[in-house]
Amino acid sequence: MIGSEVVILEVATPDRAPLLSNLLELYIHDMSEIFPLELGADGRFGYGSLPLYWSAPEKRFAFFIHAGSRIAGFVLVTRGSPVTNDPNDLDVAEFFVLRSFRRTGVGRQAAFLLWDRLPGQWVVRVSEGNRAALPFWHAIVQDYTGGAFSESKHPSGPHGTRVFSFKSASPSAAV
Repeated sequence: MIGSEVVILEVATPDRAPLLSNLLELYIHDMSEIFPLELGADGRFGYGSLPLYWSAPEKRFAFFIHAGSRIAGFVLVTRGSPVTNDPNDLDVAEFFVLRSFRRTGVGRQAAFLLWDRLPGQWVVRVSEGNRAALPFWHAIVQDYTGGAFSESKHPSGPHGTRVFSFKSASPSAAV
């Protein structure tokens, strides 16, 4: 059973860039249903910012999500968000769970692990056009924070963006 497997976050190192690049293709393919994304001449969408996750390690963080021994997705985080003015805000830039692991609790556990791992002020941006993601993010931010978050709308993107903001603390500090 997928939902009963231990979920972990693994730092994505440069030697694992090909795996992350392949997973990004699946993610971007899913997002092409919502956004006007075009395939390149090579049949790939591409993700031009990927090398920055290793050249700017103080501002960008990449993780694989594992469910048991299997890859279940990835998370990309940036320090600084396009919807806030604080350069120290942590922003969930991309979050992807493979379809076979969705609705099993893997995404929820991965988000909780992420926020515990990187304490600070968080921003989660969700396109209003991503109807499946809106209730997911609202529910897990609500659960994680016990309701201590703010929710607003931002005019960015083709559909507008829902923005969830909250503070996370390290697990040992939350006694």
